[in-house]
Amino acid sequence: MGASRAVVSVGEPIGVADPRLFGSFVEHLGRGVYGGIFEPGHPRATVEGFRGDVLELVRELGVSVVRYPGGNFVSGYNWRDGIGPSTDRPRRLDLAWKSIETNEFGTDEFAAWCRAAEVEPMLAVNLGLGDVRSALELLEYTNYSSGTALSDERRSNGAADPHDVRLWCLGNELDGPWQLGHRSAEEYAELAAASASAMRMFDQDLELVVVGSSNADMETFGSWEATVLSRTIDLVDFISCHIYFYNDGDLPAFLGSAAALDRFLEGVASTIRHVQTVTRSSRDIRISLDEWNVWNYRAYDALKPGRSFEQAPRLLEEEYTLADAVVVGTLLQSIISHADVVAIAALAQLVNVIGAIRAEPNGEAWRQSIFYPFAAVARSAGHTVHQTAVRSGSPESDARVTVTRSADGESVHVHVAHLALDRPVDVEIDLAEFWPERVAHAELLWHPDPYASNTQEDPVTVAPSTLETSLRGGRLSVTLPPLSWASMRVACRVSG
Repeated sequence: MGASRAVVSVGEPIGVADPRLFGSFVEHLGRGVYGGIFEPGHPRATVEGFRGDVLELVRELGVSVVRYPGGNFVSGYNWRDGIGPSTDRPRRLDLAWKSIETNEFGTDEFAAWCRAAEVEPMLAVNLGLGDVRSALELLEYTNYSSGTALSDERRSNGAADPHDVRLWCLGNELDGPWQLGHRSAEEYAELAAASASAMRMFDQDLELVVVGSSNADMETFGSWEATVLSRTIDLVDFISCHIYFYNDGDLPAFLGSAAALDRFLEGVASTIRHVQTVTRSSRDIRISLDEWNVWNYRAYDALKPGRSFEQAPRLLEEEYTLADAVVVGTLLQSIISHADVVAIAALAQLVNVIGAIRAEPNGEAWRQSIFYPFAAVARSAGHTVHQTAVRSGSPESDARVTVTRSADGESVHVHVAHLALDRPVDVEIDLAEFWPERVAHAELLWHPDPYASNTQEDPVTVAPSTLETSLRGGRLSVTLPPLSWASMRVACRVSG
């Protein structure tokens, strides 16, 4: 079949892509921590026991902020179990993921790992089985300098300086009946308000995330946000939302996931505006999409009720495909295209557990297919995101195009997804207003098999290749094969 054609014009700015849009998530789930980011005795372990090869990949991925320690895990977690000499820490049963938690890795180790990985920590407090007091005690332990029982305990545990965590999640998915401490919206709103008020008495400038809906299919989606925000809008800064997409065998439908994310984010933003109007609040509440990913549930059988408790079991270790990578690329395009309302986003998760990185015990770490679009779009951090309009020829184009411009005006990044399965597409993007001079970098993510993936034996089956481009008269032209994703960086003159 002949190629389709898409002509793209670039419009007004949408907003600035906050670097926090390129966050991730580490939970005590499966091998996300143990054998993921933390493996003392590994040939490349640091003195703290962090996997050095994973640290290198995290930096390459461009991750800016990491949410911890959960996730469902946090609703049953006592943070005190994870501090002090590791040999004295208790082994506990984790009911969320039916695992044995050794507590070798806790708050201080996470803060140290964040410094090593050059990322900002985002801590969640337990508002499931926990309470306001436990949240305040964790806050004092992490953020107060010295001279109190909790701050001096941190110092005696080896962290002389406060961790200075600024970003805090007030629980996790309390709308879900699967959550320990599940509550109604009204009950959670009161607890979140009490927690936020108390935490702001410690530090008025903390940034607080209140729990929103666990997914777009929750019966309470919309009403939950309205109830919670009506009570907390003047106490918090962000409302969370979570969403995952999966391929149930209908590949064309799966490839349309970004449109569903668009609707989801716009729905949450609409609810925020509604509550602002009703409460007459001038507070600028923005969205924290602090769990999102493709999750095909291929490894979900390990969570069946008959499974026994295990220590760091292999759970949810997805093997991501080319199709998954293309969809993740479009989801990233959706996220930055909502930079006016979304301020934080966290790919769930980072290593092994539905992660962009995989790692084997005493072995190698490698990039999954979804690693590449994330790393590419993360280079747009701090850029102004512009509106785009795609005009298709006949046959219709299935191209999605996103354009960002650096703060100094010296470069423009163009991300293009092509979702058709049966034909290539010729794409022409009008960049004349940015005074483009040359294409500095262009990469294509493609494989003839939509279900090709990277493995330990062959870690580069799905990897970027050089993409041929043409730049004439301010117009960038490129041809993409069926089901592919591309990223380009164009060097520009600062002015005409």
